Amino acid sequence: MENITSPFIPNPTCNYSMDLYYHNSPNRSDLNCTPPADYFFYADLYVVLPVIYSVICAVGLTGNTAVIYVILKAPKMKTVTNMFILNLAIADDLFTLVLPINIAEHLLHYWPFGEVLCKIILSIDHYNIFSSIYFLTVMSVDRYLVVLSTVRSKRMPYRTYRAAKIVSLCVWLLVILIVMPFTVFAGVYISPDDSDRKSCVLSFPSPESLWFKASRIYTLILGFAIPVSTICILYTMMLYKLRNMRLNTNAKALDKAKKKVTIMVFIVLAVCLFCWTPFHLSTIVALTTDLRTTPLLIGISYFITSLSYANSCLNPFLYAFLDDSFRKAFKKMLECRPA
Repeated sequence: MENITSPFIPNPTCNYSMDLYYHNSPNRSDLNCTPPADYFFYADLYVVLPVIYSVICAVGLTGNTAVIYVILKAPKMKTVTNMFILNLAIADDLFTLVLPINIAEHLLHYWPFGEVLCKIILSIDHYNIFSSIYFLTVMSVDRYLVVLSTVRSKRMPYRTYRAAKIVSLCVWLLVILIVMPFTVFAGVYISPDDSDRKSCVLSFPSPESLWFKASRIYTLILGFAIPVSTICILYTMMLYKLRNMRLNTNAKALDKAKKKVTIMVFIVLAVCLFCWTPFHLSTIVALTTDLRTTPLLIGISYFITSLSYANSCLNPFLYAFLDDSFRKAFKKMLECRPA
């Protein structure tokens, strides 16, 4: 499943095989499209990418597992915001668990794991695109409601840990529904020139290029445009209400604890957008221009994909730096207690 979520569409004028068309993999390009000198560049990628993916996997799996453990074990950590953080960590953990399969496919140059696992892995890979931004959207809605209730000096009896569980379940079901088309079209492609050369790809019906572009637009709208627009509107309204409150009253807009949580959610959101915005912007470029696949373009493509993958391992560090309760819980977890 090498680079399934590659942001760039290769130049269709080049004689690419179907698996390259959907993977943008330099290892599978036609010799007429790739000068021999460029293979030195590809050899570097062959070594560097597994190292990058391995680091993301190790750091992400360790950090997100620690977050899950802390929230589940520490009674004081069972808050509404932490419920959403817990589900975000589970989604990131799920993705980092399948990264070794990405690495294996990259090193082997073919897909040896069968049809069922192809559908599962490709679905999880696409799930990673939607899950983080949707849980952050829900967290932004929650922060807005907290700010609104503080401004109006009202309580929110409906904002409970149980309600957060229900909302989290709804997010999981929504993202599964969104990813379902990718699961349906996922399959193992066998090269007509070599029966041993198998690839885990999105096998769209004809015309393939139109379906592929439609899938990119689908991902761009549902995985970026709608949730990011919602988040921007919420934070704009939030800042507007806080500014007006400071002008009209002498009371503090938020108490210290609520303010810290709001800042933490905002920073986690900003990091997510930093990691994923290049991916979605490159999709726009790929849809509106006809780019020739060059070593530079492929290198940028891999960098953008790696940056989006890296988002799955950054959040635990943000929690540790920005939240005192997380930091204390992490330290307590690492303490060696005597028998």
